[in-house]
Amino acid sequence: MQEADEIIRVRDEMGVKVMVGYMRRYAPAYLQLVEEVKKLDKINYVRVRDIIGGNHLFINQSSNVYRFDDIQEHDKQERAERAHRLVEDAIGDAPADLRSAYRLLCGLGSHDLSAMREVIGLPKRVVSARQWNNGRFMSAILEYDGFHVTYETGIDNIRRFDACIEVYGSDKSLKVQYNTPYMRHLPTTLQVNETIGEAYHETVVRPTFKDAYTCQFEYFYDVVMKGLTLKTTPEDAKEDLKLFRKLIEAMKESNE
Repeated sequence: MQEADEIIRVRDEMGVKVMVGYMRRYAPAYLQLVEEVKKLDKINYVRVRDIIGGNHLFINQSSNVYRFDDIQEHDKQERAERAHRLVEDAIGDAPADLRSAYRLLCGLGSHDLSAMREVIGLPKRVVSARQWNNGRFMSAILEYDGFHVTYETGIDNIRRFDACIEVYGSDKSLKVQYNTPYMRHLPTTLQVNETIGEAYHETVVRPTFKDAYTCQFEYFYDVVMKGLTLKTTPEDAKEDLKLFRKLIEAMKESNE
């Protein structure tokens, strides 16, 4: 949290714009999901899922990556100690598996939960949360007015990327499906399932092949040059940090 506050302080002192890189929130299919959810008369249930294979499983087959190993050992050690201090500042004295879970939330989980907040807002409370496999897998139940959300995430060695947000209404469900960001131009899609009259309809909307990173930077250009309002600000990202802490607190309670 203190790093976010420092970023905000320097931003304001320098009079510049700062965007948090939540590229999933700029994908056209996701933006369409946000608008379609507003039209639902009721939300019964929401599912947020992100079960993926490790990044190297995609990168090694699609890119030539140079991985240098000339970092000095004392620099590696200093980096590890700094990371440990930051996690301790965020969640207090915690065992290694909870520290690992927190770092997973700050990485992969930040994209899921930030996008979830834009669609349905912040939860009233964390009903329960669990982690296992040394903090590399976790699940949680989040309470909202009139419905609950299940959140599940984890990283394994299967070469697939299963990341989605699915909102269930009374007669329509909406699902935004993401693919790995490490292969360019894989489309993000919106899946609409609904009952119309006597018929059941399934529709897949693919707005564009334009990469979500490209959409993000085009938006940021418009923020800087045209005065567009920035949505993924450091202040917005602090709401994710608050939610991460609540999830870890629920995990601590489950271990007692």
